[in-house]
Amino acid sequence: MDLLQGLALITAVHFLAAASPGPDFVLVSQQTLSHGKRTGLLCSLGIALGLSIHIIYSSLGLAAVIANSTTLLWIIKVLGGAYLIWLGINGLRAKAVTADEEQIAVTQQRSALRTVGMGFLCNALNPKAPVYFISLFTLVLSADMPAWQLAIYGAWMMVIQLTWFSSVVMMLSNPVVNRRFKAISHWIDRVLGGAMVLLGLKVLISRV
Repeated sequence: MDLLQGLALITAVHFLAAASPGPDFVLVSQQTLSHGKRTGLLCSLGIALGLSIHIIYSSLGLAAVIANSTTLLWIIKVLGGAYLIWLGINGLRAKAVTADEEQIAVTQQRSALRTVGMGFLCNALNPKAPVYFISLFTLVLSADMPAWQLAIYGAWMMVIQLTWFSSVVMMLSNPVVNRRFKAISHWIDRVLGGAMVLLGLKVLISRV
């Protein structure tokens, strides 16, 4: 398969995967509605960078090893599920804020590195990723594929991921949309936090 054919296939498959509802989508939505566009975009960047972990081990042939190792999958599952639950609990604890408290929160925003790290861990600890990347890479990879072509595929997947979640952030941070959500932002935090907890529990109780 040549480079352009591979890029077209990856674009179609990975865009659908990125747009599917899941922990990444819930996290970006919650962070954008609660903390604004800057936080949402930084979180999206972290999620895109988290793909690098899956791309690297897949290119080294470790995805098949991980996907077929009950112990490794169990460790990833526990770490990923626990992290999602922790994020969800933080959302469930959200409270309504006054205008003064909101202004204080704006001036004391979470550091950029911490926000990027949150998105990075959410994606990197996804226990379903090894199986997905085996399936995707099997379609486009070959034993004689040069490293530069593999790097292009990996970078393009990260661009797709970042583009999709950035568009979600821009939509949710639109002034008209954001104003409607602002008054009930703490309830949205709690709903999305509950969804994150459920996703974490689903990860923990799912079969390896």
